Amino acid sequence: MSPTMAGIAGLILLFVLIFSKMPVGFLMMLLGISGFAYLVSPDAALNLTAKDLLDVFGSYNLTVIPLFILMGQIAFHSGISSRLFKVAYTFIGHWPGGMAVATLGACTGFSAICGSTNATAATMAAVTLPEMKRYNYHDSLATGVVAAGGSLGILIPPSVVFIIYGIMTEQSIGKLFIAGIIPGIFLTVLFILAVVIWSTLRPDLAPRGPRTTLQAKMKSLAGLLETLALFAMVMGGLFFGFFTPTEAGAIGAMGTLIIAVIRRNLDFRGFVAALSETTRISCMVLVIVAGATIFGHFLAITRIPFEVANWVAGFDLPSPVIMALIIFVYLIGGCFIDSLAFIMLTVPIFYPVIASMGYDPMWFGVIIVLVTQIGVITPPVGVNVYVVSGVARTVPLEVIFKGVLPMLIALIVGVGLMIPFPQIALFLPNLMK
Repeated sequence: MSPTMAGIAGLILLFVLIFSKMPVGFLMMLLGISGFAYLVSPDAALNLTAKDLLDVFGSYNLTVIPLFILMGQIAFHSGISSRLFKVAYTFIGHWPGGMAVATLGACTGFSAICGSTNATAATMAAVTLPEMKRYNYHDSLATGVVAAGGSLGILIPPSVVFIIYGIMTEQSIGKLFIAGIIPGIFLTVLFILAVVIWSTLRPDLAPRGPRTTLQAKMKSLAGLLETLALFAMVMGGLFFGFFTPTEAGAIGAMGTLIIAVIRRNLDFRGFVAALSETTRISCMVLVIVAGATIFGHFLAITRIPFEVANWVAGFDLPSPVIMALIIFVYLIGGCFIDSLAFIMLTVPIFYPVIASMGYDPMWFGVIIVLVTQIGVITPPVGVNVYVVSGVARTVPLEVIFKGVLPMLIALIVGVGLMIPFPQIALFLPNLMK
């Protein structure tokens, strides 16, 4: 069997075995080692595995992942996320779908101190679903908004996906973080418009909350100060070049811990729970990275990435059409494969193509994240839907998937506008030092 055919067989086997529920990181690792052993030698495969595992688990750059995850976990267990929701609801709870809009606002704020779509969805589901149920919000609207709002965790910085993309493509992680700010706000506005239109057309789904006084609004702003301070400290330091992304993660985690201690909102049990969840999520991410690294080296010796790049570049088609084909692959693949694993698998294949066509790598990184957001709320994988389902155990999956449809339309509109208007993502990074 030729190297290219071996690579195709490995990819097919990977797609098939993903449905066996085997952890995708270990699956990529196993297939990568087996393929490399087949094409080179067992000794070479074992040496490669040892080197890749050491490189990944000993990487200084990757320490930014557990640091930002720890920042988000401390924020959750210290009640910062609950206070964010209360602020948002006080201001806009009386709008059509006001509590759902408040949930999106809280998701946006929490994403700015979290970096994980799963963590944002789980946190907001635990905080906001009981409140929306108490106000007689329909299950489809409530759960759909939380699942979609949680997806903002991989776009609004800090973002684990941006970190991985930056390391793989040797782009500035700090600039990628900054590039996600305007698209994140833009997408939040589209989500809010979708909720307001949906709630206006179907007012029975979302009863309006009571109006609040100006005094109550001003008083509630105290719950927003800590999030603004953390975001300004972390993103401001990155924007002006005061510290690296890894240092920003450490400063953000320590700042969150200091706020929690000063406010006395974090007890010992909550601190241990934050450390435990940080360890679990970080290990999951790093195993996926390690597995994708090994599998990527196997793909490299099969020459599939280069063959695909040459094949796509050889099409007698305009660059926008080729880019549309690449985005279509991400849309379809993201529905079936874990988002992080799929990005690790495909970036080595498509990045050379977009670079050869002259597209900006920063813009492409934001596009990938936007398309990945679609994947985390669409069947059959739709990981955010399963996360929300795990919290709202009485709500059937099909009800949640129905609830994300208006949000899905908003996401597709956002991607459609980002393609002809790349400055939405590139404006802020171009201002950086």
